[in-house]
Amino acid sequence: MKKIKSIKLKDKYVNILKITGVILCIFLGIFIFFRKQINDLKKYGYSEKASYNILFSFKKDYILSKGENKTLNAAFESKDYNENNLDRYAKINYVKQDNLIKNINKLIKIGYSNDDIDLILTHGDATAVERFIKRDKVKYLDEFFSIDYAKLDNYDRYVAYSDETGENDDYVVLYVNLNLDEDAYTDSFKVKNFSYDMLINKHRYLDKKFKPKDLVKIDTKYTNDNEFYANKVAVNAFIDMANAASKDGLDLVINSAYRSFDDQLEIENTYRNLYGDDYVTKYVAKAGYSEHQTGLAFDIGSKSSRIFSNSKEYKWVLDNAYKYGFIHRFPKKYENITQISNEPWHFRYVGKKIAKKIYEEDMTLEEYFVKFLDK
Repeated sequence: MKKIKSIKLKDKYVNILKITGVILCIFLGIFIFFRKQINDLKKYGYSEKASYNILFSFKKDYILSKGENKTLNAAFESKDYNENNLDRYAKINYVKQDNLIKNINKLIKIGYSNDDIDLILTHGDATAVERFIKRDKVKYLDEFFSIDYAKLDNYDRYVAYSDETGENDDYVVLYVNLNLDEDAYTDSFKVKNFSYDMLINKHRYLDKKFKPKDLVKIDTKYTNDNEFYANKVAVNAFIDMANAASKDGLDLVINSAYRSFDDQLEIENTYRNLYGDDYVTKYVAKAGYSEHQTGLAFDIGSKSSRIFSNSKEYKWVLDNAYKYGFIHRFPKKYENITQISNEPWHFRYVGKKIAKKIYEEDMTLEEYFVKFLDK
């Protein structure tokens, strides 16, 4: 067997390898150190990109002293980061919005405090904030925007309606958000999708072709032999309610349920011919603006009394309807909000959870919509 000759590198190559090894070790050490710094920041919730920018702006100690802070993370991720505003970023609550840091910078420049900026950011989306930034600094931010459901885009209307009426801020925000500061049936919002919490009134309407989900014929046992249709879930809820009332010796009946756009138009025209426009405006919803088109509204009566509001059934329903998912839709004391005169007979299915909330807090569907749905 031949003996393998050992290869001996020349000294200059050995030196090159040694130097290369040292350089690689240095770079490896730097990489390990750098990764440790990144990982230290990531433990506090900072992204890879933000951590990188924090390190190269020599702000690691500052950031670690602040701990987890989503606004700071967004700032160091953003091309709009301004070191002069660093302390301000740390004290402003994070909101998930496009151009967040850019908008914060502009609001700071206009002269808003951190608390003001928090109010502005939490009451509108990025587009609304950008619109708001175009105006000069405004007053009365805290008065209106301390209310959770206030909308940034409605600021001028809040001020105008407050000056006009002198009402308290909560009422002003509610009223304006419902567009009640504008004439009925003008600039109305078109509701396209069926839902059990849908709001239809003089400012929110349904298309002529709208038809509710799952229309079923109501057993004539509950309609005094009249042929009515309504949403299946609402019908079953009414039947449960009527059967419960029956156990207490009371007889509930449905006098009206689903009405199509054309049905409502016919009613509207009939009353207009009989009593005139003023009567229709006060007592009759225009076609497209009637809750009956949702298939969720019932006019309820008593088999034992011609005047429902004078009946034992009426009192029972007021006390118990929420248990079956119904609300009294147009109470007399809330005519200023519903814009419909008191209708003791008109009940609306919204589901048990919402009905319970409305009953316990003594509010209208309009108020519930503004406070919990219209975000």
